Amino acid sequence: MKGMAPAAKMSGAPAALGVSLDVADRPASQVRWSTNDVAEMGARIVVVSLFTLMAVRIGSDFLVTGRVTGLLLLASELLVIVLTMMRRTTSIVDRSYRARTLTALSMLGPVMLRPAATAPLAPETLTVLCSVVGLSIVIGGKLSLGRSFGLIPANRGVVSKGLYRFVRHPIYLGYLIIHASFVAANPTLWNIVMLIGADLALMCRAVCEEKTLGRDDAYRGYQQVVRWRVVPGLF
Repeated sequence: MKGMAPAAKMSGAPAALGVSLDVADRPASQVRWSTNDVAEMGARIVVVSLFTLMAVRIGSDFLVTGRVTGLLLLASELLVIVLTMMRRTTSIVDRSYRARTLTALSMLGPVMLRPAATAPLAPETLTVLCSVVGLSIVIGGKLSLGRSFGLIPANRGVVSKGLYRFVRHPIYLGYLIIHASFVAANPTLWNIVMLIGADLALMCRAVCEEKTLGRDDAYRGYQQVVRWRVVPGLF
């Protein structure tokens, strides 16, 4: 799209999980761990541990039932882990308690989900198809971001290509589709509550991110070109 203002290279997405690269690259004798470094390392350990438990639950369910929908959700969450480890550092980061809380809530919901033996609300063929669509959107958005993917609201540069021509947070749209598909395949009160809470936090997180990004003239111009944050015509 020629002449289009650039979109922010943000996560979409669910606390920063990696220790900053400048710390990782310094000799051990020169490393000084800041409070943020310790918090980020702790967050990484917690999220990886929860993801491992999620992988065990969904993997065990697949071996018993052969249901694929959960595996696609797992693939989406794995992308978060891998790309966070590779993210580009930046000095423009929102480290407020609000930003950290919204990020934590949006991430913890999906990894707390449980496969269920209840009757699904839709045929597996449909939930798998919807999950594939959602995962494709997530992958497309994250490929556009590359190493600019992150979790805590930050400005890691700008991009105007790919799915960011249509909505300002396409990765979040992909998450919503995947989450709805999982609930349709595993309709328990626990899963519904977990995902409603996580997705509400995700939408609030999108608003929070844009307050940080709005300091950038290029992003403000982008907002004038692409009206919708996540869901075209709705939000």
